[in-house]
Amino acid sequence: MQVRSLVLFPLAVLPAWLHAQTTPQPPESDGGALAPVVITGSGSADQRWRGAATVDVVDGSELRAGQLQINLSEGLGRVPGLVIRNRENYAQDLQVSIRGYGARSTFGVRGVRLFVDGIPASAPDGSGQAANFPLGSADRIEVVRGPFAALYGASSGGAILAYTQDGGRPGELRVGAAMGANGLWRFSTQVTGQTGTTEAPGWSYTLDVGKFATDGARPQSAADRTSANVKLSRAHDGGRTVILFNQQRSFALDPLGLSRTEFEASDEATTFSATQFNTRKSVSQSQLGLAWDQALGGGHKLELMGYGGTRQVVQYQSIPTGAQGITSSGGVIDLDRSYWGWNGRWRWSGEAASGRVNLSAGLASDRQTDERKGYQNFVGTTLGVQGALRRDETNRATTLDPYVQGEWSSERITLSAGVRRVNTDYTSSDRFITGANGNDSGEKSFGATLPVIGARWQLSPGLQAFANVGKGLEIPTLNEVAYQSNGAAGFNTALNAARSTSAEVGLRGRNGAGLWNATVFDIRTDNEIVVQNNTGGRSTFQNAGRTKRQGVELSAEYGLDTVTLTTAYTYIKARYRDSFLTCTVTQCPGVNPQVLVPAGNAMPGIPGQQLFAQIAWAPNLAGSWAAGSVFTLEARHTGRVFVNDLNSDAAAAHTLFSIGARFEQTTGAWTWREFIRIDNLTDRKHAGSVIVNDGNSRFFEPGLGRSLSAGVELTRRF
Repeated sequence: MQVRSLVLFPLAVLPAWLHAQTTPQPPESDGGALAPVVITGSGSADQRWRGAATVDVVDGSELRAGQLQINLSEGLGRVPGLVIRNRENYAQDLQVSIRGYGARSTFGVRGVRLFVDGIPASAPDGSGQAANFPLGSADRIEVVRGPFAALYGASSGGAILAYTQDGGRPGELRVGAAMGANGLWRFSTQVTGQTGTTEAPGWSYTLDVGKFATDGARPQSAADRTSANVKLSRAHDGGRTVILFNQQRSFALDPLGLSRTEFEASDEATTFSATQFNTRKSVSQSQLGLAWDQALGGGHKLELMGYGGTRQVVQYQSIPTGAQGITSSGGVIDLDRSYWGWNGRWRWSGEAASGRVNLSAGLASDRQTDERKGYQNFVGTTLGVQGALRRDETNRATTLDPYVQGEWSSERITLSAGVRRVNTDYTSSDRFITGANGNDSGEKSFGATLPVIGARWQLSPGLQAFANVGKGLEIPTLNEVAYQSNGAAGFNTALNAARSTSAEVGLRGRNGAGLWNATVFDIRTDNEIVVQNNTGGRSTFQNAGRTKRQGVELSAEYGLDTVTLTTAYTYIKARYRDSFLTCTVTQCPGVNPQVLVPAGNAMPGIPGQQLFAQIAWAPNLAGSWAAGSVFTLEARHTGRVFVNDLNSDAAAAHTLFSIGARFEQTTGAWTWREFIRIDNLTDRKHAGSVIVNDGNSRFFEPGLGRSLSAGVELTRRF
């Protein structure tokens, strides 16, 4: 970690020692200083009911109950509009999109902002990772959809925010283990508590450490990951200080995707080049964050947040040796990243015009510095080893975004508005300048003003209507601007950010038995970012003109005596409104011609329909073993997904069924929990995800067949 990141430590914690210790105040239900921005509708159920924004909150206990606690995809299927698909490839992370934003990503997460306790899991250029979400200690996960997501910054078609538990009294020790198919296992431990006494409390603490490993469902897909997450917090007079630390190390073999022929032959196969080049990826990441908030009197409050970290990635790819000439990036990625950022915000709450007023204004800045090298993935006839240098550069991305938000609410009406000025600067300094490989140095800036406005009004005590509209900006990542489409050296300065206008209207209702939500949305985008060429070891991108995404989201949760029904349905029609040209072979454009993508084609990677339905039965059975038992039946349907812009192939629609049972026994200070689960009950062959616009036509990533998992957890309160 760079020195400037460590400097944040004393600056952030010093205020805690400048105030006398008093009885702690509970954490802000909206996240307080840990929240990147203040979106009313996040946090408590009452805030979501009265807010204009479209926000779903999944409680941490729901994420963990009867699950392996390894991937976000396990517990977020109940959120409409969110597509989160497990590639069964831990070298490439989950495939995440919200209302179509992020669907083009072939690895990691794009177009959706990720946060863990306020620290971005997304870099300033919009690329992110979902692997470091600490599910074992999560208090809740908030999913923000719709226009208000743009207030989180550029490339925020949606936002996923995890908040970890705060330690308290009594303290708690949890030890858990789980096993699954293909040699998968997970072992984790969480400790929460508070120092001091009830009358004079000290630091609240949460520690979460865990490890998981798997042999993988296919050859060349084994993986392991070790993680640690620490959260310390302490109240002072009128405020709170929070210290956060996270560390993760992982190693994963990469089975790559399968061609249509390979996928039809066997969904347990691995393409030959994966084993030939021993494709693999290792990651090491550490970060430190600090937050401080202080009430100033008169309804005013100051909130400060700072963070810094490092991330190292080494990845061996399967790029053919013949494609790794002097102008190629090579077949080995060696990335050393340092990053840091801060967020300062003023808030005021008060009464005005017979309603409650909440105002906030802030300034946020993030910076990443990537020392990036690329090497050939061979030496002579030996493949899968580090060879000659092919890339050596420093890439930087910096943001500086002011934002303002305001809300007035009464019992019947809420009026919300906000604006964020997005400013992002890219620079690249190329040190590998030799022969035909020219100077790829360059710079590019993106900027836009993103306003959003919304309203909620009560039609009856159990029925609300809401409507929101706003602007959005999706910037290309540093990788996407790295090369010009014509093969010339330098940044792709012709690649612009995609600009969108998003609108939604909906109804939400509740009664004593449960709640429901229905939303209709419309998104119009100009300069959509798409792949132009993904062959020969380099990927180039272009703007494709206009797109349109329209859809419906329905969700409900109702309890009927001992039975709870949870459903979430999404329909989306995502189309290119303008035709454009793309490449399917090397030396294109130039030597070989481009191919026309006609207007009206479906945008790839986006299922037209998605359904989640779960029936949970808690029969209150007698007997110590059966006490606290819950039995579940789930169905997940995913519609057809096109694999490329040409719509030349598609992953077929499929429906998967799962059954599960979990049990709980409590004796004094001890609690045991057990679960057993069978996924894909009918052993349906299906594509778990697709690799969009893959240059080798290896689009398909097989999903798991029928699989059994089980786990146990022991809790001791102290």
